[in-house]
Amino acid sequence: MDPRLVFVVNRLEFLLSHRLPLIVAAQRAGYDVHVIAPPGDDQSTLDAKGVPVHSWRLDRGSQRLPSEAAALSQLTALYARLRPRLVHHVTVKPVLYGSLAARATGVRGVVNAVSGLGYVFMSSGPSAQLRRAVLRPLYRAALGGPRSVVLLQNEGDRGELERQGLLAGARVVMMPGSGVDVRRFEPQPVPAGPPLVVLPARLLKDKGVGEFAQAAAALKAEGVQARFALVGDFDASNPSCVSQAELDRWVRSGVLEWWGRRTDMPQVYAQAAVVCLPSYREGMSKALLEAAAAGRPIVTSDAPGCREVVDGGRLGPLVPVGDASRLTQALRELLDNGPKRLELGAALARFAREHFDEQVVVERHLRVWSELV
Repeated sequence: MDPRLVFVVNRLEFLLSHRLPLIVAAQRAGYDVHVIAPPGDDQSTLDAKGVPVHSWRLDRGSQRLPSEAAALSQLTALYARLRPRLVHHVTVKPVLYGSLAARATGVRGVVNAVSGLGYVFMSSGPSAQLRRAVLRPLYRAALGGPRSVVLLQNEGDRGELERQGLLAGARVVMMPGSGVDVRRFEPQPVPAGPPLVVLPARLLKDKGVGEFAQAAAALKAEGVQARFALVGDFDASNPSCVSQAELDRWVRSGVLEWWGRRTDMPQVYAQAAVVCLPSYREGMSKALLEAAAAGRPIVTSDAPGCREVVDGGRLGPLVPVGDASRLTQALRELLDNGPKRLELGAALARFAREHFDEQVVVERHLRVWSELV
């Protein structure tokens, strides 16, 4: 009988956008693939591939003990019924609750994919410190399991988790994010006309959306002939989500365009002259990997999961996190220099193909799963 591999995620949409090639590869390798996720997102893609989806009542934004205990209990019951040989947890709550459920039900192999440290580790203040104090022992127990592997996407996250003592006894494998389909994101000629600067991300403050709006307003006030577009949607369950009123103000004033969520990202990058993501922290930004593969110059923040895509600043300007003035300066310099944009874009396209091809990521995952099974 084929070994059963269960992916556990907090959003089905995230699994499809970042992990679908892994599911396809797992099926080809002979795994009986299942998915556990909260209901709500379209699962037709998985239905078409014959992947069963099991509903999990998880509220991503909840901090209420009764609902969290219920989520853990239901996940444990699902593991007991499905009897997976291997589980692959992605993002914070699946990692924490899934690891506890796996131990309770005797799952043989556990993969914990930490795709970024999340809001609790990025925020400050007394409430964040209290939440971190509660989460530390849970993380330590989850990540240090005897038959488990921790997948990390950048050295910054690894250093932070080690500093907090959360990787003691853990087996860590570094993974370059989800990789990028370099055949889908082929470089295209830059269209004529005023250059378009695109920020591709959910509308979250910690993606640097506010700083991007400030930079766009400053450049337009200087008379720079350029357009600035947000490409992404709201994530109301995230405490960092920008408000509809803020977005409306930016759009009404002509500072920004809002394109909403798009599924045709190769076409979006083909229209762009520059891609900008001044995020506060990433695991490994898939949007930046796509932009690099598409041969578009990048302005991003000097933060984990961002700096790696531009080779530590060698292939694109890095700006301090939260610094709208430096972001404005970096965008201005790049918008004023068309030949530099072309040079950086070509270098990024080569770099993405050498280091971030998703086929390399798939093969690394297959090796990790095989060793655990």
